[in-house]
Amino acid sequence: MFNVKKIRDMFPLYRLYPNLVYLDNSATSLTPQIVMDKMNEYYSQYGVNIHRGVYSLSHRATEEYDKARKTIAGFINCDPSELVFTKNASNALNMIALMYGDKYINEGDVIVTSELEHHSSFLPWLKLSQRKGAVLRFVPLNRDGRITAENFRKVMDEKVKVVALTYVSNVMGYITPIKEIISLAHRNNAVVIVDAAQAAAHIKIDVNDLDCDFLVFSAHKMLGPTGIGALYGRKRILETLDPLEYGGDMNASVSKDEVTFKDAPFRFETGTPPIAEALGFARAVEYVNSIGLKDIARHGQMLHQYAIDRLAGLPGLKLYNPGAEIPIISFNIEGVHPHDAATVFDENNICLRAGHHCAQLVSKWLECMGTLRASFYIYNDYRDVDKFVETVKEAVNFFRKVSGEHY
Repeated sequence: MFNVKKIRDMFPLYRLYPNLVYLDNSATSLTPQIVMDKMNEYYSQYGVNIHRGVYSLSHRATEEYDKARKTIAGFINCDPSELVFTKNASNALNMIALMYGDKYINEGDVIVTSELEHHSSFLPWLKLSQRKGAVLRFVPLNRDGRITAENFRKVMDEKVKVVALTYVSNVMGYITPIKEIISLAHRNNAVVIVDAAQAAAHIKIDVNDLDCDFLVFSAHKMLGPTGIGALYGRKRILETLDPLEYGGDMNASVSKDEVTFKDAPFRFETGTPPIAEALGFARAVEYVNSIGLKDIARHGQMLHQYAIDRLAGLPGLKLYNPGAEIPIISFNIEGVHPHDAATVFDENNICLRAGHHCAQLVSKWLECMGTLRASFYIYNDYRDVDKFVETVKEAVNFFRKVSGEHY
């Protein structure tokens, strides 16, 4: 394991709450001081608009903003012109469905998705299919709840125009064999949209190696600020799309009866962008790179396996994904609603998620009302896992006593 104490010292929240056990990283990660410092640098030293001013402060802000885009594009190995800043991953996925789907999907076309999708990856295509008369087709999950290439082949044919799948399930923590799926989809000329919101913080992403057409992720799940995400789009596709919004800084020429747009990515970023957030996003990428995604993944896997080993066989506990590759544990205390069970964890200063995690199709597939979800990241250690496991046992015993049952 790397030096967790040294890493925690980078996060102000731990100074305020030294006994905090933060296990809600799949929802939002914590923010290190260096990210806040970069955002504050913008506001305190050159907090003006970009791409507009002809004075030195505006030049500096523009240079920093353009540098941030280049840094984030490098993180996924794409050209900066292929990376659009968005509000978040949800916003990016909606943009793709509205810009690409409305233009290219017709009645009878098939859109392939899965029951593992976050609502942001599923609902835009559901609504589009209803508007356009297209057909939604679901990849059958295997008995563990995984997407497999074998099952993907069963739903792939010449009618499929779009494949919209998660890279990593935010409930199950399973990694989709996305590169193989993309290859299969492209043999039938289908366009592939990858939701990498859960993947980006743990897996090295290379969009050229994957050969995906679109990919999205958010800053706030990988130590960056809220309110900003990234949309990668293959350049030749982006150049065919019209923007969803119109206004300042996205047009090249405007007359009384005509408008021409700037090249991508600027045509998709109307108005004053989230400048400070973009700089914070880039600094978060730099920090993640300085630690190393391989070490981050190894650290998460060690904590996850340690937790699974300690929880295995515990009476009254239902584990849904012991084989997850990303450090996510979804579970329930038998007979107890996850919201009720979560109160015990909160009393012990443990932050975790309870509910359907904006992925109700997963809960329906699991045949439950929702789950408790614990997810680990770089500032978690074995002591966090120990406290988590002891609280699981405490919750099981408490609710068994309430119901009159004992182990």
